[in-house]
Amino acid sequence: MFSAEQSCWFVRKVICWRAVASIAWAVLLLPPITAVFVILSRFSLLHPIQTTSECLSFLTSASAIFSFILLCGVIIMVGFLNLEYYTVIPTIACSKIALLGQLLHPRQFVNSLVHCIMGIIVAWCCAVTIGGRYETVAQTNGTDGSPLMCLNEFHLILLLAGAFVGFSHSLLGVIHNMNYVSFHTVQQYKYLRFKGSLPLVVKCSATQALYSVRNFIVVYFFLGYVPKAWICKTLNLNLNSSVHPLDSIAGLLDLSLLYHLWISASFLLFTWHITLLLFRIFVTEVYSFPVQSSFTEDAHQCLPKVLTDKQPMILKFLALQDLALLSQHSPSRRCEVFSLSQPGGHAHNWNAISKECLSLLADLTQRLVAYHDTVATNGRAKSLSSGSERKTSSETSGTEDLMSPRPTYLMKTPASVFARSIVGGAPQSPLTAPFTPDLDSPFASPALRRLTAPVDQCSPWFGTVQSPHVMRRVPKLWSTSTDSQANGSPMASPASVPSPKQEPSKPSLLAQFLQNRKEQVKNFLAKRVLIMYLFNKLPEASSQALFADSQAHIWALEGLSYLVQASFSEDQFGVVQTTLPSILSCMLALQEAVDRHFKLPHASSKPVRSASSMGDSTHKTLRFALRATLKTAIYRITTTFGNHLNAVQMSAEHRKRLQQFLEYKE
Repeated sequence: MFSAEQSCWFVRKVICWRAVASIAWAVLLLPPITAVFVILSRFSLLHPIQTTSECLSFLTSASAIFSFILLCGVIIMVGFLNLEYYTVIPTIACSKIALLGQLLHPRQFVNSLVHCIMGIIVAWCCAVTIGGRYETVAQTNGTDGSPLMCLNEFHLILLLAGAFVGFSHSLLGVIHNMNYVSFHTVQQYKYLRFKGSLPLVVKCSATQALYSVRNFIVVYFFLGYVPKAWICKTLNLNLNSSVHPLDSIAGLLDLSLLYHLWISASFLLFTWHITLLLFRIFVTEVYSFPVQSSFTEDAHQCLPKVLTDKQPMILKFLALQDLALLSQHSPSRRCEVFSLSQPGGHAHNWNAISKECLSLLADLTQRLVAYHDTVATNGRAKSLSSGSERKTSSETSGTEDLMSPRPTYLMKTPASVFARSIVGGAPQSPLTAPFTPDLDSPFASPALRRLTAPVDQCSPWFGTVQSPHVMRRVPKLWSTSTDSQANGSPMASPASVPSPKQEPSKPSLLAQFLQNRKEQVKNFLAKRVLIMYLFNKLPEASSQALFADSQAHIWALEGLSYLVQASFSEDQFGVVQTTLPSILSCMLALQEAVDRHFKLPHASSKPVRSASSMGDSTHKTLRFALRATLKTAIYRITTTFGNHLNAVQMSAEHRKRLQQFLEYKE
């Protein structure tokens, strides 16, 4: 499944076994769940003893055993789909058209088809379990003297309801990010997490089943004749004229039918949600990585090496989680982080860990600065500049020795929710995929593209150097050449090296004609309300997507701050003190960028968590958790070192901001 050796060992030894364990527990819980469903579907208050004996006899029958085998197969398939589609970074649609594109994705079509088939299988098992008028698809009608094989519409409507519930569940999985696996802040045993989440699973299953049955009844009322006619023609069956058709008001006003539809849908969703819950609990369980190994063949399994791996993302997240935990609760493992290599006396463990954490924080800072510049200028200009140009003056003062951030480009909406989160080989990590306005959108203005185009060498602004403070506070109307930076050659001053004047080539008449027609079409579509409704960016969603991977940054902040705090008394060789200026400068730069982001109007309101779905909504509050963690991390360092931080070299702006923390004014 993975090309890299590190990914192979982790998937083979950790992820696969955890997924298998979650599926095994879901299968073991299936008999008691099925027994409860049998009792609820067959129990009668008027004949309690008789229905109890019937339920016991049914549970030991051959049909019940065959239904149980089919249900086990469905549970295994659901567990496989959870393993195939899970992700630790949610895909947040920043526009209506982006969400529609996710729903119409080819992999989503396959996923919905599989869920429909599984829904039909579970509904057939429910029909056999309920028995009576739901048991068979055909029944004999001998009212005219000659027996006729007629369609049993009660059996058909139960099967169609199962397919509809399965289809709805697959769509809601995309809308509510049910494939998103989040990590709990408070560490608990698996049994306690399962016990605490069980009431929520029951509530969500019953509520979702109620809404799904309501929607299905409406659809069946208008389109129910289509599957009935097709089934009768295919199986050569007749319609029973002695009973009311179920696609009518009289037929659907059957309380027993409505109850059985709801209880069957609840049973279907409950088994699937239990499988999903167990998968989340097992996959996010804490994994302890060794800090260093005595054998070279196990070096790729150590924490410093694992932190630098980009794929799979679950491996990186578990490594950062382990780093945050060891920095707080494990003095012996902290000593290994602070230790020196023998021979040589190099702090390889600390250097690798701190460099990766600082790289993550610097990357988030660049993304926030780029996003703020775009929003502050109202989308008028966004220059294509390298990562060094994105840095503020405070960032460049002390972080260049440990951080080598990647260039910040204009990112579009990342891959679909159905792209595997564990596939390697991507040129850019999902940790570096912010959501910014798309210049390639059909409604991007020509002025925006013209301002973001590379500057002509004949321009009087070519090669002009600007103060970093000005770059951070006003929109940049020029950009340096990316070619010279890519080649490593210094920029030539326009005063010393005269630029040869190049006459631009004029486009042909056909190209001008096509460009004019293209602009006319875009202007025409931009005036349509529906088109703009689909293509307009959602500011709140864009802010959430910008912090979609902030759980990694939260752990990086916690790990660095706790290690720096512990180094005050545990670092015997002073390996942390050499990088303390870089750590403080990086945190203060990020704190400045986060404060500027929260001054935007769409980032000021805290969303309310939704508890009516199995979809995890913790990604909506990650930016607030990051802000609190960042401020706590800085205070943790300042309260430990106190006035000793005045001897740390940093810029005047950072010195002023750090003094606010030392005086507890932030």
